Amino acid sequence: MTNIPSSVSLRRAPRLFGHDIVVIGASVGGVEAIPRLISSLSAGLPASIFVVLHSGPQGHGILPEIIRKNSALPVRHATDGEKILQGRVYVSKPDYHLMLDGARIRMVRGPKENFQRPAIDALFRTAAECYGPRVVGVVLTGNLDDGTAGLYAVKKLGGIAIVQDPKDALAPAMPRSALRNVKVDHCLPLALIGPLLVRLAMTRDIPRGKKRAVAKKRFMIPKDMEKEFGLPTSFVCPECNGPLWETKPGRSLQFRCHEGHAYSPDSLLADHKEGLERALWSTARMFDERANLLRRLGERKYHSQTVGKNWGTRAKELEQQSELIRKLIKTYQRD
Repeated sequence: MTNIPSSVSLRRAPRLFGHDIVVIGASVGGVEAIPRLISSLSAGLPASIFVVLHSGPQGHGILPEIIRKNSALPVRHATDGEKILQGRVYVSKPDYHLMLDGARIRMVRGPKENFQRPAIDALFRTAAECYGPRVVGVVLTGNLDDGTAGLYAVKKLGGIAIVQDPKDALAPAMPRSALRNVKVDHCLPLALIGPLLVRLAMTRDIPRGKKRAVAKKRFMIPKDMEKEFGLPTSFVCPECNGPLWETKPGRSLQFRCHEGHAYSPDSLLADHKEGLERALWSTARMFDERANLLRRLGERKYHSQTVGKNWGTRAKELEQQSELIRKLIKTYQRD
């Protein structure tokens, strides 16, 4: 028997992890893309999979049922407070953010981000804050740019960023935004993402982190917002009508109000475009209504000090102006 000197201490080898926290986000085209991706993952995969698909608040939430048809892994809607287990697929519910809090899941009806709840950014950001380099963020098909700020957070805290090749995506805008603004590790067609996730999960080379990153509060009083981000912009939050502050996660701007609503530039531009179109249609309607009112008063031979007896002439002018507004709307819609 070999005697070990008392000066030598025996230590256990440090525990190593793979990239075992996988967060996936998709929007338009995700109902087809997500089941295909999950079906390529093998049973017993040493990783926990979290999925956010944009959906309306009244959605039926049938995505787990669709994924389950061809999945070797158990698939279910995430439940608030449940413990995270490996070899499981957790899917967001309509009208709830899917977020991670240490070893547990949180389902939160918090402020919308990019007009979405669930939002991809919320999942990616909280996963990165909890698990750092163990996280793999995957941005799939979708419009606008939800997921870009979240993927930047994943990269900033040491994780892996994967983006579906825009040429392979039904809606390429989300992948393109991520590629423009984040130093992405892998840009691949959907068929190659699953095998890569398996390799990353199986390769255990990540030491246990010393401590979690400090999660930044989403709700901040205006005074604290000014301390961190300076004075607010002249823009107004579409959700609560409060002022918006400009923040900058990575190379992409983001706008936030003190309540926690957040907007990427593309989502804010899209809202402004819709708002302007609504305003123009409302203006056209008012011109039409005024023209109709003038014609009706003219038929009744009503005399007005402001219009006199030129009811028909004035009504025709208003109708011509209304038609100009409609032409402006058509031009604006093509942009």
